[in-house]
Formats: sequence, structure tokens, C-alpha cells
Amino acid sequence: MANLTFGIIKPDAVRAGHTGSIIQRILDTGFKIRGLKLIHMTRQQGEGFYAVHRERPFFAGLVEFMSSGPCVVMALEKESAVKSWRDLMGATDPAKADEGTLRKEFGGSVGENAVHGSDSDENAAIEVSYFFSRLELV
Repeated sequence: MANLTFGIIKPDAVRAGHTGSIIQRILDTGFKIRGLKLIHMTRQQGEGFYAVHRERPFFAGLVEFMSSGPCVVMALEKESAVKSWRDLMGATDPAKADEGTLRKEFGGSVGENAVHGSDSDENAAIEVSYFFSRLELV
């Protein structure tokens, strides 16, 4: 699917009850939701998903956080989906994110910043297929 990206509503935002508000903002920004699941990522799934960061100092904490509670995984479609989703998310550090972005509104810190998004079309395809089969994308 062209113009598809991947997003996660992270455990901090789900725990805080922001899932509905974030999904509404996604829809209001013109995205079509092609796949949506509430999951509780296991440590093993988190390690696999974030394997690209395995050698980074934040890897263990990231996996611990992402497996700490339910999160929502999403396949999102829109023209220039990766860039559009990254623009809506805002900077990684909520304190530096622009007003009106999801991380500015719902993020608490660099580590717990409410949402994840693919950084390229190639990674979007990999990340979508990590959590969704072709039958689950509508």
C-alpha cells in the first residue's frame, strides 16, 4: 500500500486515557486508519521491534517501557504519510515539540512521549508488517 505509515500510541498515553483523543486527531488530520490493534507487547516483541537500537544505551529502558502496558498499533494512510505523521507527532522531546503536536499535548518526557512513528517509507513497510498481516489491512 502506497502512502502508508506505522504508528504506536505508547503505554504512557494509553494508561493516561488519551487513546481516543489521539485517534480523533489522527482522523481530523486526514489519515485513514487501515489497521488498528490494542496489544500488550511482550519483552520479546519489543526487542524484535526495536532491534535496530539494540546497541544503543536506551534499548533496555525502551523495551521495558514498551512492554509495561497496553499500546495501540496503527497502519495509517495519507498522502506523504510518513512525513505527515511525523509532523503531527512533533519532536521526540515534548518540551521541544511545536504547539498542536501530539507529543506536545500528550507526551511527558523524551522516553515517554505518547506516540511512535516510522522514520522512512522503508521502515514503515517493515514496521506495519511486524504487527499486521495483509488480511488485517483494510
